[in-house]
Amino acid sequence: MPARALAALFFLGLPFWQARPPEKWSDLEVQQMLSESPWAQTIGPVPITIYLATALPIEEAEDEARRRGHTPWPRPDFDYSDYVRLHREEDLVVAVPYPTHGGFGTPEQQRTMEEESTMRVGTRSYQVLGFFAPTQQDPVLRVVFPRRVEASDKSVSFRLYLPGMSFPEREVEFRIKDLNYRGKLEM
Repeated sequence: MPARALAALFFLGLPFWQARPPEKWSDLEVQQMLSESPWAQTIGPVPITIYLATALPIEEAEDEARRRGHTPWPRPDFDYSDYVRLHREEDLVVAVPYPTHGGFGTPEQQRTMEEESTMRVGTRSYQVLGFFAPTQQDPVLRVVFPRRVEASDKSVSFRLYLPGMSFPEREVEFRIKDLNYRGKLEM
């Protein structure tokens, strides 16, 4: 079999994010990356999406959605973007899009989120470092955790309390072995 045919067969078995660059993803694939991929899950009785916002494939999908005009907001909050730029190596961010018509709960609910939301890696548990509340221009809650996940870990789970949402307690788990992108663990 010619080498070209073997290469084509190899790429047919790869997920779209491994086989093609983001600008070649279809609109459906961009949406899939942001809602049902190794880095994003839609969960719950009242469905919400939770994704690893600092993972490169998610950042690329968000950029593609903006470039194509599929989101009403032009870019993430400046303070959030600046924070990630300065702290990418030591922190990771979990994001939850909020309904634009809803609120972000009471100050008491926000304190509950900071006190009760945790990241679990194996037997280790980590508290929230901070958060960026959703705004009209960027209706996404972004919760910051320490980057304490290694490629040898099996999974990372997040137990979140989401102020102002129906069923505010949510839990999501990501399998570490599935979070490789371009040969690197991406979170």
